[in-house]
Amino acid sequence: MAGGRPFLSVYGHVTIDQIISIKRFPEINESVDVLTKNTTLGGTGANIAMTAARLGVPTAICAFVGEDFPVRYEKDLRDSGLIMDEMVRVSEYETSQAIVINDFEMKQKVIFYQGPQGSASKLNKMLIGNASRSSYVHFCTGEPDYYLSLMKAIKGPPPEIAFDPAQETYKMWDRDRIIKALDSADMLFCNEYEAKTIEKNLGIKDVMDINEGLVVRTEGEKGSTAKINGEVVRIPVIEGKVFTDATGAGDAFRAGFYCGLYNGYNVHESLILASATSSFVVEKVGALTNTPRWEEVLERADKYL
Repeated sequence: MAGGRPFLSVYGHVTIDQIISIKRFPEINESVDVLTKNTTLGGTGANIAMTAARLGVPTAICAFVGEDFPVRYEKDLRDSGLIMDEMVRVSEYETSQAIVINDFEMKQKVIFYQGPQGSASKLNKMLIGNASRSSYVHFCTGEPDYYLSLMKAIKGPPPEIAFDPAQETYKMWDRDRIIKALDSADMLFCNEYEAKTIEKNLGIKDVMDINEGLVVRTEGEKGSTAKINGEVVRIPVIEGKVFTDATGAGDAFRAGFYCGLYNGYNVHESLILASATSSFVVEKVGALTNTPRWEEVLERADKYL
């Protein structure tokens, strides 16, 4: 898989995550003690791409990291089977980093350093080789103007393009950029909070009114809503054995979706398989610490298909 043609190419951050649990969030000028602390490989790009590759999908990661990116994490990426020729080390920036803080109610706050993926257009490197050969291309976090230039350069056929701005929705994607992305994209992914920002920016009541072949809004414990070729459907939440940490659940959902498509399931079925995939990730701390086998995903999703 590591040198072949990708079914999926993923653009997004490759990040070093520090996941911290506390009893409660501190007030201004107050400190609270950390109860647990884990450092892991993360980032939306790495999470989606690695999970998809581990599930058996030929996947390329298209991203920039700093020269400081740990060798052990690069080995983890390679060992997952990822196509890695467009993960590029640069000297201009350190690798992006996220500090993810969960309180006892599993409410989450994140402090994020963008690193090179947030200033990619300044690097003068157009990473389009793998995307141009892929069936699907997924754009998540990163610099909007760089991604818009890539979308324009690789617009199909054959790739179908997914626009998934995630947490960057709030601060980096204004109305004009969202409209340009949707013009190039075939699919939109967002959660219910990101959907509200997109709706506000576009002056619409519901993201389901957006004219894309697929619109997906994940809604946490309520499941998901999707519009597939104009038809709105509900995607059930599939519960895991235990809920421990929400980090990476949405990324696993996306990886599971592409794995469903790769294995010949239709879009609706693939979204159910996406829900099943995310149910494993929340059972342990970290986005990449409890990736299931595809057979386990199928077994957990079986009664919903």
